[in-house]
Amino acid sequence: MTDNHLMNVYLPLPISLERGDGVFVWDTDGQRYLDVFSGIAVTILGHAHPAVTAAIQAQAAKLLHTSNLFQTTQQETLSDLLCRLSGLDKAFFCNSGAEAVETMLKLIRLYGHQKGIESPEVVVMTNAFHGRTLATISAGGSKKAQEGFHPLVSGFVRVPYNDIDALESLAKTNPNIAAVLIEPIQGESGVNVPAEDYLIKVRQLCNQHGWLMALDEIQCGLARTGTFLACQAYDVRPDMISLAKGLANGIPIGACLATEAVSALFKPGNHGSTFGGNLLATAAALVTLTEIEKSKLWENAKTQGQKLLSGLQEKLKGNPHVKEIRGKGLMIGIELDRPCREILMPAAKAGLLFNIANERVIRLLPALTFEDAHVNQVINTLPRVIEEFINNTKAV
Repeated sequence: MTDNHLMNVYLPLPISLERGDGVFVWDTDGQRYLDVFSGIAVTILGHAHPAVTAAIQAQAAKLLHTSNLFQTTQQETLSDLLCRLSGLDKAFFCNSGAEAVETMLKLIRLYGHQKGIESPEVVVMTNAFHGRTLATISAGGSKKAQEGFHPLVSGFVRVPYNDIDALESLAKTNPNIAAVLIEPIQGESGVNVPAEDYLIKVRQLCNQHGWLMALDEIQCGLARTGTFLACQAYDVRPDMISLAKGLANGIPIGACLATEAVSALFKPGNHGSTFGGNLLATAAALVTLTEIEKSKLWENAKTQGQKLLSGLQEKLKGNPHVKEIRGKGLMIGIELDRPCREILMPAAKAGLLFNIANERVIRLLPALTFEDAHVNQVINTLPRVIEEFINNTKAV
């Protein structure tokens, strides 16, 4: 890599990707890779999807942006589609997942003040990740992401993830709670899947104490885990949901969905976004969601995800250095007994691209269009790469 004028906030691999087709990408040297993380759960229909490409080209030839000072018909259509698929009532469009979470946090503050709470607090989880703004790193549980950015935003109370008893205990002692913010499946901290009844019990507690239930489905939503939303597998309807990442298959867009009662807390001037829901982004999002629903890709994610999970568990069983293989749908984590970023280049040389979460977890987030052949390629290649990596490194 040569020196450049980019700020030093990433550690990119020495691979420059040039083009993609479906679940494969090629670098500038012509090397082909199976993409097993989709730009961190973003290109959920695969690369260069013809319907998405056509929608972007058609919209770019007409209008890219007009601002939210004018009505945008396709933004209204997108909100109708999202609300029908999610079961919620209203949508606000922004540009990223962090902005979608910020929108939820502002609604929570309004809700708490309406209830007469002078300083509303939000219950958040250990190891959570909600974005990179000051408020979202404050809500998140990553000390590394918070380091150097104090003073953090106040108003957050943290409890262990997947511990309903801790949440119940907090309810008895803290009268300032206005909401619970939670990822149905934690992604950045290593694909942590809660107990089957956890979200159900969180919903019950929220109902009991008059708290809002805010779900961050930025990574686990949009058909990735076997239902359109991860919470729908448990028949849980939250008060708010944040979405982003794969919503437009690579074009930046985020969304905060809310119930009628919660969304009514916003009045004109309370919130906004210059680029949020612009014509290009909503055109791409509309066709992305249409393709997901038309093909019921949540069913493919469930089927192929189970094949991938089972196949990897079978191939890696008995390996004492593989601590756990877990996940749901096409969201899978393989936890090793050591930091494993150094596995990325050997894996790339073997034709697989993925990334690492929480230093020790190989995170797989392939496109929802994964087929048997792609699943088999991962099952037949990744265990060998893991074993070679373990043989050449020491546990820390």
